[in-house]
Amino acid sequence: MCILVTGGSGFIGSALIRYLVINRGISVVNVDCLTYAGNTKNLEKVELSPLYNFEHINICDHESLLHLFDKYKPKAVMHLAAESHVDKSIENSSPFIQTNIVGTYNLLETSRFYWENLSKDAKNNFRFHHISTDEVFGDLPHPEDDPNAHNHLFTEFSPYAPNSPYSASKAASDHLVRAWFKTYGLPIILTNCSNNYGPYQFPEKLIPMIILNALSGNDLTIYGKGNQIRDWLYVDDHVTALYKALKEGIVGETYNIGGKNELSNIDVVYTICKILDEILPKKKSYKEQIVYIADRPGHDKRYAIDATKICSELDWKPAETFETGIKKTINWYLENQEWCNKI
Repeated sequence: MCILVTGGSGFIGSALIRYLVINRGISVVNVDCLTYAGNTKNLEKVELSPLYNFEHINICDHESLLHLFDKYKPKAVMHLAAESHVDKSIENSSPFIQTNIVGTYNLLETSRFYWENLSKDAKNNFRFHHISTDEVFGDLPHPEDDPNAHNHLFTEFSPYAPNSPYSASKAASDHLVRAWFKTYGLPIILTNCSNNYGPYQFPEKLIPMIILNALSGNDLTIYGKGNQIRDWLYVDDHVTALYKALKEGIVGETYNIGGKNELSNIDVVYTICKILDEILPKKKSYKEQIVYIADRPGHDKRYAIDATKICSELDWKPAETFETGIKKTINWYLENQEWCNKI
């Protein structure tokens, strides 16, 4: 079995490839154009494996994709390549439209052409797995506004209501994937996940940014009051769910993947500071570095995933609590300062 993974040098993509190669012994082709968040150092553990192949290709390049499929003849595509930082999408939405929408279209069309020319058995076994986000659903009621807020969760039937250029581009890509299944019969699986964290995450995201700024003595900047709530999912739990969905998921179905860890941003920062105070104490608490700044435009108040479907139908559940996962994450960043310094 050969799996083509797009965006495999990024945070989640590299975790997925390490899992597929090391834990599952599966041959993988990493397709990545190595933008700022793509890092070949994320795959040092597998780069010498005969099961690992790297192709420096932009998914917006249709001709290169055609050649790639012909060369490797994958049995599955796991599509993670995406521009994913909300702040950057607000500053300049163009790369998000190109990669997340045009790139997904190119990949779908290449996959369809390839799939339609396979033998009957190979066609039945082929899968196109699109990995997306819970941000496509917009936001949910917040406990400060609604005492019953925690009864509201994103399900596979939640309406799409994206609120940022990033989430709108991902919503568009989800719709394209669904349309290629309904119109052409391309065998797709779609997953929407909550906020990921863990080793190798690029430090534009909240958790690694806070860890590294805390260690450097810099300000720990918090949008608004920091009361925005997210459902936190440890990246290694996410990739086991992705593999489950690929192998056992029903064609055409969507599966929501969440960590069952709803926390406000400020509570996440407090937790990181508390752990750093314990394992790397200094004269003052790291909490003294917290600085509040103006909130981000259109900042969603709350995300929370109902992962009942994947838990019950595919027998998956997260192995890490936030408490265990965040300690592993902090320790990884402390032990891998060379990786941090290089980026």
